[in-house]
Amino acid sequence: MAGDPTHSSPGSLDDVSMMPAVDPYLRRGTAAYRQIKEQLLDGRWTAGDRLSVEMFKSALGVSKQPIMEALRRLSADGLVEIVPQVGCRVASYGPQDVGDFFTLFGAFEGAITAVAAERRTAADLLALDEVHARIGDLCSAQDTGARAHAYRVFNREFHGVIHRMARSDMVEEMSLRMWDLSDFLINTAGIPQPLSSALDDRHADHEQIRVALASGDAAGARAAMERHIVGTLAVIQSEADTEAVRAAGS
Repeated sequence: MAGDPTHSSPGSLDDVSMMPAVDPYLRRGTAAYRQIKEQLLDGRWTAGDRLSVEMFKSALGVSKQPIMEALRRLSADGLVEIVPQVGCRVASYGPQDVGDFFTLFGAFEGAITAVAAERRTAADLLALDEVHARIGDLCSAQDTGARAHAYRVFNREFHGVIHRMARSDMVEEMSLRMWDLSDFLINTAGIPQPLSSALDDRHADHEQIRVALASGDAAGARAAMERHIVGTLAVIQSEADTEAVRAAGS
């Protein structure tokens, strides 16, 4: 009743105090999940590598339970594989699975970009220009390791701006999961500094996408994005071939 001092309004401190406490193991599990996931996406291990719970306990300073919680979540994401009575390892996908993924991913991202071309604002385009310029500056960097890592970060920012242009939280969330798997497949392929040598070409792809978005060309934006994503397969294969030749000659 209005004016009743015993009645708390929605969102008051009384409401917060009545909420159930968060399990500290859940918080630790979430922190462990995020840390291990970032290392997986950054290529800390290659496909098929064994992952030790004891190693994570020591590195992250937590008990077994949060680590197991994190690994179960990563397994649901398709990034690790938990084998009963054996242990855990980095997930491994065959060439057909990888090819199918990038084909479907390309179509999905192309559709999002077409929508973005119709909904983008001047502020959106300015934000995209800023990230695009940072990637352009990165093209002249000499350290291949730094180029590869920074490109992964900036590339996610570039595509993130496009996702926000589409103005669909649900679609953006779906896309983020696919981007995680894309980074994972690229960086666990056993190729040192993946995409570093292809950075100029990837940047040129981004320019085509940026121009189509700026002009409101939905069909052009869709086609440019789909070519860009599906083209990742050729880049991975080219760099794998180069690495194989280098390894054979060493």
